[in-house]
Amino acid sequence: MSDKSDVLRGTLDLLILRTVALEPMHGFGIGQRIKQVSRAVFQLNQGSLYPALNRLERHGLIASHWSESDNNRRAKYYRLTRAGRKRLSDATADWQRVSRAINRILQTT
Repeated sequence: MSDKSDVLRGTLDLLILRTVALEPMHGFGIGQRIKQVSRAVFQLNQGSLYPALNRLERHGLIASHWSESDNNRRAKYYRLTRAGRKRLSDATADWQRVSRAINRILQTT
């Protein structure tokens, strides 16, 4: 069960890092962007998203600041750090390598 959690956590981290690489965003916006781009395949609940954001921030992969959102509410915005860019690059390369290998196996007849 722990291995499955690690895989899911790594996938969630990759999705978040990629999303905030585009532009600084608040937590709700990150969840909405991931849902939109994935065509609702990924629908993150607050119980998954915010602990992941806190973990990524603790590890120095994202940084945050408070600002006003589009609807004039105070929100915490997240941006990618230099370490986060490196992790995103490495994780993207790993994901592509693994997914190519899985596709080769699935296409075997």
